[in-house]
Amino acid sequence: MSQSDEIVFYTNPMSRGRIARWMLEEIGQPYRTVVLDYGTTMKAPDYLAINPMGKVPAVTHRGVTVTECAAVCAYLADAFPETGLAPALDDPARGAYLRWMFFGAGPLEAAVTARALGLLAPADKAAMAGYGSFEQVVDALETAVSGPGPWLLGDRFSALDVYLGSQIGWGLQFKSLPDRDAFKGYAARLFQRPAAIRAREIDDALIAAANAGS
Repeated sequence: MSQSDEIVFYTNPMSRGRIARWMLEEIGQPYRTVVLDYGTTMKAPDYLAINPMGKVPAVTHRGVTVTECAAVCAYLADAFPETGLAPALDDPARGAYLRWMFFGAGPLEAAVTARALGLLAPADKAAMAGYGSFEQVVDALETAVSGPGPWLLGDRFSALDVYLGSQIGWGLQFKSLPDRDAFKGYAARLFQRPAAIRAREIDDALIAAANAGS
């Protein structure tokens, strides 16, 4: 593997980098992990040259830098099409794949964060917010997970399940999403995937090692 083909993964085990870790485990390609710390190496000039936001995760591959979890998941799925983790450009399922991927990165992320901060748009101004209302977002999300088949694209597991499924898992864990049966059933299937288990074990081990050394 040439240096340009190497996947370098910048993360912290207590971050959204856990989503990207899972995606990397799903594609089954070797990658090198660089663990960054909040407030120090994550804000250092070397890393700011990679991601000016000073946030994780980020992935570099073939001379390209990709940040933002949804983009990382989508990029890796397209970069390794043999994994079957994204519908091809001419596959009609590509539309639903992109729709719900952007829904997760847009309305869902915004609504959940706004609610946690007590900053949801008031009802008389909800039309100005891309998410409308928190209730609308949750109902739409339930529609997404309630289709035929075990996964968001029916019988086909994809990068969409990694990204949107991670948000659902965290929403249930931290009570930022309501405890609906559709969400719980989907999450129970999702987090039994071998790649999900491997990713979780890797990041949990990093956290344990950091705590032991502190």
